[in-house]
Amino acid sequence: MRAWRVAELGEPRDVLRLVDVTDPQPGPGQLVVKVLACPANFPDVLMCRGEYQVKPELPFTPGVELCGRVVALGAGVDGFAVGDRVLGGAVLPFGGFGQLALMDAATTFPAPAALDDAEAASLYIGYQTGWFGLHRRAGLRAGETLLVHAAAGGVGSAAVQLGKAAGARVIGVVGGPEKAAVARALGADVVVDRRQEDFVEVVKAETGGRGADVVYDAVGGETYQRSTKCVAFEGRILVVGFAGGRIQSAALNHALVKNYSIVGLHWGLYHRHDPAAVAECHRALTALAAQGAVRPLVSQRLALGEVADGVQELADGVTVGRVVYVS
Repeated sequence: MRAWRVAELGEPRDVLRLVDVTDPQPGPGQLVVKVLACPANFPDVLMCRGEYQVKPELPFTPGVELCGRVVALGAGVDGFAVGDRVLGGAVLPFGGFGQLALMDAATTFPAPAALDDAEAASLYIGYQTGWFGLHRRAGLRAGETLLVHAAAGGVGSAAVQLGKAAGARVIGVVGGPEKAAVARALGADVVVDRRQEDFVEVVKAETGGRGADVVYDAVGGETYQRSTKCVAFEGRILVVGFAGGRIQSAALNHALVKNYSIVGLHWGLYHRHDPAAVAECHRALTALAAQGAVRPLVSQRLALGEVADGVQELADGVTVGRVVYVS
């Protein structure tokens, strides 16, 4: 099969090579799927650079989530059949940026009929992260104010839709007028272009000085530090990631005197600690998709030969929504 391979570490455009590789074979509890769609995710960028917490042995094919059609089953696999359309995580080194990929049955789920291949592939990591973050970790309630950073990106766009579905008032922060238009289309009640406005002042003005009840922060660094200035009494700051490139330090005395919580979220740990909750989350997301309450924003659909450039655009921070390889 043809697949993109990383044999040395560096920027995605420099190290991804489209080559012929041996077809994957399923081990016990595994599936081989024909890849129908695979979105670019920031972990793909970090793995190309060797900066992710998971460091696959070289060479490997990135593409950490996908939608595929089952073509082979390993021993002990129940609940799936050849021909099923599924979504979930890839088992590296056979990630989703190729014609075939390897998946664990335990982290594979039926693809929602309401979504096309590119949308279904994008429902897994970003939307599961948003669902666990907003509902299980932050306890978002209807009527609360949710502040979402990078609201036009893959992770942020999911949080905007999930926040609206939960009945929250959503303030989205973006960089530039194009991304502002995307955030409005996603349903954000208030959109802040951080290049033109100070989101701290906007949040205070929009909440009568109270601040945001929940802050969804996948950016980190200065964005986190400034968010502490506009979080509400008994508010919750969700630390989801550090796409801005700098891991911040938390001033715990500030959290004490303002009475807010700093809540970490590593969604991948739920596969080990509470796999039933992951399945429950997928059922909830499937229902929301069927209702039209959530639909992943796919801004670019790439042919196989365009994958390296698409992943690099994500790395450069110039994308909106999801950039997805579609076979």
